[in-house]
Amino acid sequence: MRIRVFWEGKTKDPHLRALVSDYAARIAKFGDFEIEEIPEAKRRGTKNPQKLSAAEARMLEKLKTSTKIFLDAQGRKWTSQEFALWLGQQGVRGTRELAFVVGGPDGFSSAFRAEADLLLSLSSMTFTHDWARALLLEQIYRGFTVLRGFPYAR
Repeated sequence: MRIRVFWEGKTKDPHLRALVSDYAARIAKFGDFEIEEIPEAKRRGTKNPQKLSAAEARMLEKLKTSTKIFLDAQGRKWTSQEFALWLGQQGVRGTRELAFVVGGPDGFSSAFRAEADLLLSLSSMTFTHDWARALLLEQIYRGFTVLRGFPYAR
């Protein structure tokens, strides 16, 4: 199963960038893994939260054959164990590709959110996008270690 993670812009904090890089390398040892940084959208005028932006439309084109998981504050809240079990079920079901998407500063339009196969919340708390990236990768790595019985998860 291939895992792709998309986010807008580069991780600005050098410590979090190092953490993201570390977890990306760890996840890659479990299989096909890739991070794609989407260029930051130009902010012009007011955004219509109900309509797809041009960037969102391009993103959906890239994701059309993927199982789409969008990080969203209103999404499903799982424990790490529940997330690991879900991750394992995706592999057993023969899911070819999981695509996780971390939104930009403006979040997602409702039209884009409606295209998700799963809306996932990392916490009831609010994090910066840089922190959300690092936390998502840590949870993906943790999920694989739980599934394989590695001591990291303890």
